[in-house]
Amino acid sequence: MRRDAESLDISDVTTNWVNAQVLQGQIEARIKALADLSGTPLFFGRLDRLPDPEPARYYIGRRHVHDADGDPMVIDWRAPVSQPFYRASRRDPQGVELRRRFGYTGGELTAYEDEHLTDPVGPAEPERTGELLRREIERPRTGPMRDIVATIQPEQDEIVRTGVEGTVCVQGAPGTGKTAVGLHRVAYLLYAHRERLARTGTLVIGPNRSFLRYIEQVLPALGELAVAQTTVDDLVAAATGIEVRGTDGTAAARIKGDARMAEVLRRAVRSGVTVPTEPCVVVRGSRRWRIPAHELAELVRELLDRGIRYGAAREALPRRVAHAVLVRMERAGEAPDDRVQDAVARNPAVKALVRAVWPEVDPARLVLRLLSDADFLAECSAGILTDEERETIRLPRPPRGVRSAKWSAADAVLVDEAADLVRRTPSLGHVVLDEAQDLSPMQYRAVGRRCSTGSATVLGDLAQGTTPWATAAWAEALSHLGKPDAAVEELTRGFRVPREVIAYASRLLPHIAPGLSEATSVRDAPGSLRVRAVGAAELDGAVVAACREALEREGSVGLIAADARVPALAAALDAAGQAHVSPGAETDDGARLTLVPATLAKGLEYDHVVLDEPAAVVAGEPDERTGLRRLYVALTRAVSGLAVVHAAPLPRPLSR
Repeated sequence: MRRDAESLDISDVTTNWVNAQVLQGQIEARIKALADLSGTPLFFGRLDRLPDPEPARYYIGRRHVHDADGDPMVIDWRAPVSQPFYRASRRDPQGVELRRRFGYTGGELTAYEDEHLTDPVGPAEPERTGELLRREIERPRTGPMRDIVATIQPEQDEIVRTGVEGTVCVQGAPGTGKTAVGLHRVAYLLYAHRERLARTGTLVIGPNRSFLRYIEQVLPALGELAVAQTTVDDLVAAATGIEVRGTDGTAAARIKGDARMAEVLRRAVRSGVTVPTEPCVVVRGSRRWRIPAHELAELVRELLDRGIRYGAAREALPRRVAHAVLVRMERAGEAPDDRVQDAVARNPAVKALVRAVWPEVDPARLVLRLLSDADFLAECSAGILTDEERETIRLPRPPRGVRSAKWSAADAVLVDEAADLVRRTPSLGHVVLDEAQDLSPMQYRAVGRRCSTGSATVLGDLAQGTTPWATAAWAEALSHLGKPDAAVEELTRGFRVPREVIAYASRLLPHIAPGLSEATSVRDAPGSLRVRAVGAAELDGAVVAACREALEREGSVGLIAADARVPALAAALDAAGQAHVSPGAETDDGARLTLVPATLAKGLEYDHVVLDEPAAVVAGEPDERTGLRRLYVALTRAVSGLAVVHAAPLPRPLSR
């Protein structure tokens, strides 16, 4: 198929060089999409369908493959005919007689497993997890995150194949595959609605750059090469041009991220609008046309009451004034046309009126004035913020204005909100928002603007919320996102975290998220959890020893520690001659040990995890509940084994 694309001759099929360039670009993109990926098999399953009216056999794979005659050899996993591969069961065969799963080692076919779906099943007999599925889950993890296209489960597939019109929120416990579900949903939507999404665009938003590096190979492995990935902070900084050089305290960040700031900004943007008190006189030739002040005031009030964006209203005002002039011209017996109206709208008197009553607004300058001018902030936030809250978010006036301001990430989101009040933010067709539970209401609004006319996949776990403004309920978050009617799906069946480990971590749930269902796991792994107490003087050495013991096994190893403990552990590893890397720097042939600050662990996974000093992880957060949530994240990063090494007493929920 790639050779056929490379051999295409387009020298005589286009009428001009522009069309030739466009067509050549499409061919090059096609050739790139057909590139072989080493170690990634094209097919992973087979369906033998019952005679209807005659039997049929389909091979299921990551992409469509056809032979020289154009007949399909492998069916894309996203095609409707592939759906029974994920959802059929002995209780509901969906017309399938046999399902075969293929197992690979590297790129070599090494096993297959058959399920005869027409065999009878007892009423109490549970559905079994196949051996190949178990082996795939437990396969050692090195390098970036892998796709799960061969092992998608029925409840995951239902979310993946949700239509493009609907927004879905996935509440997923650790190890349930919510991130993979979100990425595979993007791939599915690009297959089912490629022209629409190619026109409107798609975007994946993750919590940090390390996480994005970890997931960056999933969509290319599925043949999707053009999906942009970013963080909320980078997205807002790129849109506003704001360089983030400052940081906020917890209290200031919480107030700046509060949804109330949207109304404060709306008032600030409109604060410069004044009601005309003088008439506007337009001179055309020998005639003078006078629009009285009360009529101009009515036009201004009407635009304010309509609630349209500030910039659009400012552009509409001269047209409204020009229309009032044209009405007077017609009454005087003239016959003005659209060209006359355009000329009147550009008349110096009309321009002067607009500048006086509806001045231009620069979003960054406006936010800087709001945060550094106490009187202006008090005026715009009257009845919304308290005096104490105003003082908390106030900034010192920078000596050189916007360029010298030390903007924080929360300030950039405020500038983005102000920019949208002036000009509508363009909407994408679909946005995936991962680790959404950590966003502030204003950050939700920033993301919601990017999918206001499209849809979204919201992924998160309320129990893993580790910011002071973490989401308390998905209904509230979806309201801030602008998608209050989104469906909320819950994934509780885990595949990644062993049962012993998830049960240990779940001791924290009553203290951090009492309303959530406890996660279960399909995997028993006896001996996967070890908790070791040592003396304070022995802690660093015991952690290094635990890492070396984990490295004796196959797969990746993550050493997770409180951020404040990372330098000491790095020094201990270096002194012991133990190579290690930082999150996001892992490669397929590089060091297998990653030293992970607890604040960056979210979303990552390792075959073996060594957790250093749980009490320090909790103490590193501003309050106990947030600390226990951070600890919950750290405890649930392991796929095969978790070793907890501590000198201080364990947090109370874990000490029993």
